[in-house]
Amino acid sequence: MVARVSRFACLWVECFVAAAAERSEPALRAEPMTVLAPAPSVTRVIDANAAAREDGVRGGMTETEARARCPALVSRPFVEEHVRSARHALLEAAFGVSPRVEDGGVGLVYVDAAGLAWLHGDPVAIGRRLWSQARAVGFPGCRVALAGSRTAARVAALNATEPVTVIPPGEERAALAAAPLAVLGLAPDLAVTLEGWGVRTVGELAALPRDGLAMRLGPAGLRTHDLALGLDRDPFAAWTPPAFWDEAQGLEWEIDSLGALTVVLAAVLERLCTRLVAASLAADALEVRLELASGGHHARAVALAVPMREPKPMLALLALDLEAHPPSAAVTRATISARPVRVPAGQGGLWQPPAPRLRDLVAVLARLAVLVGPDNVGSPRLDDSHRPDAYTMLPFSPPDELGRVEGAGDAESVPRPRGRRTTRQDPPISDAHTLVLRRVRPPRRVAVATADERPSRVDGRRVVGCAGPWRASGGWWDEEAWARDEWDVALVDGTLCRLARDLRTGQWCVDGVYD
Repeated sequence: MVARVSRFACLWVECFVAAAAERSEPALRAEPMTVLAPAPSVTRVIDANAAAREDGVRGGMTETEARARCPALVSRPFVEEHVRSARHALLEAAFGVSPRVEDGGVGLVYVDAAGLAWLHGDPVAIGRRLWSQARAVGFPGCRVALAGSRTAARVAALNATEPVTVIPPGEERAALAAAPLAVLGLAPDLAVTLEGWGVRTVGELAALPRDGLAMRLGPAGLRTHDLALGLDRDPFAAWTPPAFWDEAQGLEWEIDSLGALTVVLAAVLERLCTRLVAASLAADALEVRLELASGGHHARAVALAVPMREPKPMLALLALDLEAHPPSAAVTRATISARPVRVPAGQGGLWQPPAPRLRDLVAVLARLAVLVGPDNVGSPRLDDSHRPDAYTMLPFSPPDELGRVEGAGDAESVPRPRGRRTTRQDPPISDAHTLVLRRVRPPRRVAVATADERPSRVDGRRVVGCAGPWRASGGWWDEEAWARDEWDVALVDGTLCRLARDLRTGQWCVDGVYD
């Protein structure tokens, strides 16, 4: 029996509130930027990016003091939705590498890395995979560390200078000894007490006698000593992905044109799709919610033809839908929500014709929906009804790779022969099957003369044989009630056809021709 070796990774994003704002506006990474929150009397800095911190800008400063230190400072208001969606994006990036992740707080994610070597390689490869996933969802400054405990991994990530740090098993205490005491995130009064004792590094704290710390500091001293030793005392709390995914973009100006709104929606969809890709998911429906300058909202739901995670075809669908249903006022905020689904990978059928490109298919369906209405585009399904041509229009979906046997369970399937969609095997054709009814759609109106209520002439051609009538009716309780008689007639010129007479209007039509 092989013992399970505990390995944990920590993803840490410095200045996370500022990183969330940069994620919404990537151009801000090239200049000093702060995130501001209005205080009761003065506006103060919540967070600053790396460029602003180089000029001495820190959280808690007033905006005036920050601009005095950095005249080129760019400011953005604090938006809670940006931070919330950024936290979800970082968690989802880690979730795409390991099925067990933990939310450690703002900008901090723990990953259970035990057993991941079978999928991603050695610890360095696992760390690089996590770093690339976080970078893909908008955090290029993320740092990753792997160690034998979450505490040791967090301390290593906060004290690291490289994107990926790996501490070999059993060397956690020696690797963390030189880290400053501030990386432990101690309470201010406890940090002041330890500094008064001359403790400046994690190694010096770990070297203190445990019994003495317990006598002088109580439970807080024991917990602090555990942190210095790199020990985890709290259980691992696995994070569960949210039921819905959304991304938002607030605007400092009002947008009253579809072209400018499309640029904003493109940025929001780009962030949303990177999250879907990181989690190996796709979206089969989108919902856009626009906050208007008038104080109202404009919401639209857009069903996708196939599950996808490419921003360009999604943007085309949203733009066409908003062009057909524009908002009633200028837009001040945009939010897009996606309904995620897991798409199984598979190979196309050998005998099937090549499928159209996803982008082309979505664009065609979107334009058809604009021309004829979304209710008139889809896949028709025959209803279980005696009414002729009764069908229901369902949302379009591409054919499955395997045809299901009707009446069988999910495990029973048969290959589809030569590209035809079949749910059952066709019955063998015998000599008795000599006629095939070719339906005429739409039915063609004809002039029919009758004798003793039986057809005698059809458009002037004499009827030489007649069978019927077969009467069918339904919906008598509704405004769409229907009733008709059907006849099979043979004409003098050899034509064998089926006639139908609408009993409500008296109109005759050719419903089909026998071949």
